[in-house]
Amino acid sequence: MSHKIILDTDPGIDDAMALFTALAHPAIDLIGVTTTFGNVAVSQATRNALTLLEMAQASHIPVAQGGASPWIVPTPPFPDFVHGADGFGNLHLPLPTTSAITQPAPAFMVEQILKHPHEITIVAIGPLDNLATALQLNPEIAQLVKQVVIMGGAIEHDGNVSPVAEANIYCDPHAAEHVMAASWPVVMVGLDVTHQVILDRALFERIRDQNPRVGQFMYNAVQFYMRFYGSIRGIQGCYGHDISAVAYVIDPTLFQTIEGSICVATEGVAIGQTIIDRHGLSSYALKNWNHRPKQKACVGVDAERLRALFESSMTNEFWGQ
Repeated sequence: MSHKIILDTDPGIDDAMALFTALAHPAIDLIGVTTTFGNVAVSQATRNALTLLEMAQASHIPVAQGGASPWIVPTPPFPDFVHGADGFGNLHLPLPTTSAITQPAPAFMVEQILKHPHEITIVAIGPLDNLATALQLNPEIAQLVKQVVIMGGAIEHDGNVSPVAEANIYCDPHAAEHVMAASWPVVMVGLDVTHQVILDRALFERIRDQNPRVGQFMYNAVQFYMRFYGSIRGIQGCYGHDISAVAYVIDPTLFQTIEGSICVATEGVAIGQTIIDRHGLSSYALKNWNHRPKQKACVGVDAERLRALFESSMTNEFWGQ
């Protein structure tokens, strides 16, 4: 079965892993890439998406540029200490020769969902401004999208920009709150599972040696990424954040989920926190979760099988060994 997806992204080293997997895995039909700010400015994110598609010999896939800043809060500093100033570990690759389409990302999302009702999965691996704006443009898409899979948030795990907040949600909490409140099926693939998926150097060495198109780039880029995680979290490798969202679409049996209404804190010390009501008790003093759709949040993952899925996607026949 082939899943039509739009990948909403802010590339980003781990975004590159997700995009390459979406291109190469036979279960995915990548019909477009939309870009947003987050790991880098949106203009850089767009250049990076075009570069990745050129590198993978997939420039026929359209790229639509999206939001440059959050809905309400100030734009946070771009995390060049995580992904490098260029988003790719300061490799400073040549500029792409292709260009984004003129249609803005939210309008592209709406157009494709209306064109393919109940077939499109949006995989959002950056801040959620494009998704939220698409909903504003045409609320009908909530009933016509197949599902929305988000790399973002944390339920029981600690955050990565505060003790409770994950970066993609924190960057635009008001957009995230709008997305979580909508009546479309959302799956949150957050730090509860992505921090269980550790991709080590040996894995990227095998990809480098077996993938003639993008393996060397991937290996070079992750050196910067792994140094960051080694210094901050003390792990030997890097986390499989964005690849986990694509993996959920390919094989949801990799994950264990819970269900409940989700609210996003939009101010104060907990800004960006994703809070799920898994019990649905009517006795709570705060009623913020009442009358909201139940969404899914991933809380467990088969990390070994997910790593195998990633490696096989990065070394299969798509890459022309």
